Amino acid sequence: MDQSTIPQASERHRAVGDLSRFVAASVDAARVNQEPFFHLEFDRVFPDDIYRAMVDAMPRTTSYRRSSRADDILPDGTVTRAKIDLFPEYVRVLPAEQRALWNLVGAALCSREVSDAVVRKLGPALARRFGPQYASVGLYPLPTLTRDGPGYTINIHSDHLSKGVTVQFYLPRDNSTSHIGTVFHSDDPDKTAAGKKAFSPNTGYAFAVDRDTHHSVDTVGPEVKTRDSILLTYYVDAGPLKFLRNRGKRLGNFLLNELRSVVRR
Repeated sequence: MDQSTIPQASERHRAVGDLSRFVAASVDAARVNQEPFFHLEFDRVFPDDIYRAMVDAMPRTTSYRRSSRADDILPDGTVTRAKIDLFPEYVRVLPAEQRALWNLVGAALCSREVSDAVVRKLGPALARRFGPQYASVGLYPLPTLTRDGPGYTINIHSDHLSKGVTVQFYLPRDNSTSHIGTVFHSDDPDKTAAGKKAFSPNTGYAFAVDRDTHHSVDTVGPEVKTRDSILLTYYVDAGPLKFLRNRGKRLGNFLLNELRSVVRR
């Protein structure tokens, strides 16, 4: 790993600011696609050196927590999805170099610069759901480093309305697995496939969650070692109940993860 991409503690504030501004600019520069629903398509989300460092610093699979979703567990018990929330309480268990890098990425993705850019760019879709005051609706960011393996799939669905925005940044090393990207579907009775987002390096997409934002992932085949990405989910954070729920969920997930770690030992 290029040591120049790993900020020292004294440089962290500046590094977080620089990366936040770069990602926000990438969001502002995103292509807008109206079909089959309003969404953004990203190119070069992260600076080239940071992206190379991220790919080189992928944690060992044992550092991830296993998905508990029934659909992510094959009949033989194989878990096809694992994840690490990019918050300090999770990242602290990683080796020092990985910890510094993923703390930097997590902090930048949680920044106000990035969330403001996402809201600004997705304004028309957010206004459709939340009305003209959409910019004042609270959003709570959850950046999650996600690893999917062979057998992973997800059926056609729209995300739960507890989410305001779904963002996914793809993290492959090259274009050899471009066929495993997310499929978007039309809001017709058959939920017709209307395009697949190629799983290409340093790219991604975003959409404002609504009842018609249908998407899926085809079954990941045995030719794929890992399907790595960052899911940046913005949960609706309006009102005291949602405010407490979002932070309580973060605490609960952390405690559950710690308990699982103890059991594994």
